[in-house]
Amino acid sequence: MIKKKTFFASDFHLGVDMRHTSIERERRIIRWLRHVAPQAEAIYLVGDMFEFWHDYKYVVPKGHTRLLGTLAELRDSGVPIYFFRGNHDLWMSGYFEEELGIPVYNHPVEITIGQKRFLIGHGDGLGPGDTGYKIMKKVFTNPVCRWAFRQIHPDLGVRLARFASGKSRAATPDAEKGWMGDQNEWLLQYCLGKLAKGVEPDYFVFGHRHLPIDWQLPNQRSRYINLGEWMWAYSYAEFDGTDLRILFWEEEEGVVVRNY
Repeated sequence: MIKKKTFFASDFHLGVDMRHTSIERERRIIRWLRHVAPQAEAIYLVGDMFEFWHDYKYVVPKGHTRLLGTLAELRDSGVPIYFFRGNHDLWMSGYFEEELGIPVYNHPVEITIGQKRFLIGHGDGLGPGDTGYKIMKKVFTNPVCRWAFRQIHPDLGVRLARFASGKSRAATPDAEKGWMGDQNEWLLQYCLGKLAKGVEPDYFVFGHRHLPIDWQLPNQRSRYINLGEWMWAYSYAEFDGTDLRILFWEEEEGVVVRNY
């Protein structure tokens, strides 16, 4: 009997070309999903699956049909899949639940898997600092603003959103693309703040940071795990019921582990 495992991945950012084109990356993601599905207790997709997503009343963004079809197929076969909204797919409002049977979470949640406790979320807007984004997120998720955006034709709305996303990515300082030090890693500070309040899961699991991280926290029980991304590194995490580890999907050599 195959031992069941739980898988976590984030930050696919389909819709933008990086190490490979978006379509080739989508095909790789599908091969990964089909590889892990037979042994999956569950699959958690922890945000920013798309470079941009918006649930219009009668329209969804063009493309990504291979991935959406595969997710539907896996759900129909009985594989539980859970999705956490990221900052690039803030405007999800029913399509995944109604069409794919995939629950969508808007905020971090605490769950128990086996004998371990997890706190899972995309990670955007958590921790100290980043005030500008936190204000912007409140504006973008305001029902009036969402209604106003829906009045724009989808062809123009999606184009504007992707343009803004590209400008935001280009404006990210190089210093933020690597480890910024304990005091400046806002998700690490968020984890430490939770520990100070008595919230001590075995694993804090986030995406958003685009940097694979496995960090032992001071209480010597909890670990901060960042899933990295699929634009360059193709990283994800696997929980075997005992331990959580970061892996990398390298198709030429199979799945390989890189230690930090």
